Amino acid sequence: MNGYKAYIAEAIGTFALVFIGAGAVLAGNDVLGVALAHGLVLMSMVYATAHISGGHINPAVTIGMWITRKIKSVDAISYIIAQLIGAAIAGFLLQAVFSGAPAALNLGAPALGEGVGFLRGVVVEAVLTFFLVFVIFGIAVDKRGPPGPYGFAIGFVLAFDILVGFGLTGAAMNPARAFGPAFAADFWNNQLVYWIGPVIGGIVAALIYNYILLEKKRKK
Repeated sequence: MNGYKAYIAEAIGTFALVFIGAGAVLAGNDVLGVALAHGLVLMSMVYATAHISGGHINPAVTIGMWITRKIKSVDAISYIIAQLIGAAIAGFLLQAVFSGAPAALNLGAPALGEGVGFLRGVVVEAVLTFFLVFVIFGIAVDKRGPPGPYGFAIGFVLAFDILVGFGLTGAAMNPARAFGPAFAADFWNNQLVYWIGPVIGGIVAALIYNYILLEKKRKK
């Protein structure tokens, strides 16, 4: 990768995702509006950063890439740090811009829906993130994938995941997306759901695609 340039790209991409995604919640959009905001900003940031950093914009994606040896450990750690920094900056900017937003929204941080417990939340986040990382491997990692605008597919999977999971967990699918607003709002309720679930889902998707579905190069 491109060293510090990749880290900056990851920070900016994650900043955009958190600011626009959580901002859509704070602006009072319905679930369709929130889904579209997340999907469109992720699509745009993937296109803007893929050639610099790979366009992870998500610690769960980075961990999936790391566990399948597609990124070095030092880069994986640096990516995650950059992503969290970008998310935190977005959280504090949201706090300044949406100063009059209801306190109950916690700056757009995801929260478990009524009747959704910790374990159920982890399962939902794991399944939703599985779809996201699976699609990323299928079209951005697997060279047999169809050429063309792969960013659309990545953005769309985020959007359809939110349409299903928003009322259950807030459908973060991304530890940084949960961390940024939570850090600024000092709202840590069930924060582990948004780390454990996405990381498990991302790892399972990465392992299945990489070791079962991905065509390996034959040694000559």
